[in-house]
Amino acid sequence: MTDYDFIGDIHGYSDKLEELLIKLGYVKKGKGFIHQSRKAFFVGDYIDRGPNNPRAVEIVRAMVDSDSAVALRGNHEHNAICFNFKTENGFLREHSIKNFKQHSETLLQFHGNQKLYNDAIEWFKTLPLYYQSDAFNAVHATYDTDSINYLKIHTDNGILSNEDYNSLVDENSKLFHSVETTCKGKEVELPDGQFFFDKDGTKRFHIRIKWWLDPTRVTIKDLSILENLELPNTKSKFENTEFYDEEQSPVFFGHYWLKGEPNLYRSNICCLDYSIAKGGHLVAYRFSGEPKLEVKNLIYV
Repeated sequence: MTDYDFIGDIHGYSDKLEELLIKLGYVKKGKGFIHQSRKAFFVGDYIDRGPNNPRAVEIVRAMVDSDSAVALRGNHEHNAICFNFKTENGFLREHSIKNFKQHSETLLQFHGNQKLYNDAIEWFKTLPLYYQSDAFNAVHATYDTDSINYLKIHTDNGILSNEDYNSLVDENSKLFHSVETTCKGKEVELPDGQFFFDKDGTKRFHIRIKWWLDPTRVTIKDLSILENLELPNTKSKFENTEFYDEEQSPVFFGHYWLKGEPNLYRSNICCLDYSIAKGGHLVAYRFSGEPKLEVKNLIYV
């Protein structure tokens, strides 16, 4: 099947999700929605920040359960799992003020229904980190062939087991880096100790990069996904020169908090995260198997 409607990061904005699904021609059925001839394809980040995280999870899950949708794991679902996963040395994701803040809206909105929250966490564990087909590829953040090949061999098609989570304690492991790259992005260290503050006020010494560009041919400024940073116009020191080239199948992803009018980076590169949690758009791409993507197929609310 190639008739998918790829949908970007929802972040608890269930009202906008319902509005977008209706605009795409889906009709309400039970707790979710259904289309007579198409499926939705969610690229992750269903929770945190927005006003109704439980309902957002309910819609996506109901659609997956009724075979009306496919859903990937985003970094926010992965973080939530790790926030709740206990190891011998504590929780896999540190219970710091920063991490509580990021997950706070979800926790508050599930308050009073611990069972429903626990059930959501268990469901997140069933979500894969990537999807491959002959017609397209999909991830939450970065389609890195090396990372995905490793996950394909060492996990259940991108679904992590409890043993895998215990292995994530080792931040120097190949598994840890493969998971981080796939659902959180590929990064390069800024030169000369440079840094910037992200949208949450966190000090950053690395930038997320456009992993579909050849890093040996562009400057650090051009390579950065974030715009308007004071970055040098010098070549990057990024050692891994692999990138997603123009001859590969279309790839769909979210994660990067883009701004403005939804657009394509390239005819095979489609980012669907347009900052719904920051007053932006919830975006879909209506895909029907075309080898070259077209801007006219971007639909949003």
